[in-house]
Amino acid sequence: MSSLKPKVQNPMLCTSTDGAACSAHGAGHALSALHGRLASATPSKWRDGVAGETTADGWIPIELLEADAAGNHTVWVWNHNRDLVAPGEPVALHAVYSALAVGQARFNVLVAAALY
Repeated sequence: MSSLKPKVQNPMLCTSTDGAACSAHGAGHALSALHGRLASATPSKWRDGVAGETTADGWIPIELLEADAAGNHTVWVWNHNRDLVAPGEPVALHAVYSALAVGQARFNVLVAAALY
């Protein structure tokens, strides 16, 4: 996995500072119901991968497994959820709707690089 991560300073700001559920619906924040349904309706767009170690500022490297994937992609998950992804844990990244699946849970993510 590449150790290079995006040089984005403060990519997301959220008013939820006490660890409560985030109410914002932008990239890296809460997954809206519509966003979740759209990702679920397009199952062929999910890309399997393995999560790397989350950095202090919330970036998670994902090593994609599919042969048609471009390789390493760094995905940033909002900090309320970042502890739910352990290094080496299998995940799936949606190539169109920027959602990250960790087991049965789904998270909205900011993707640092295009998947194609």
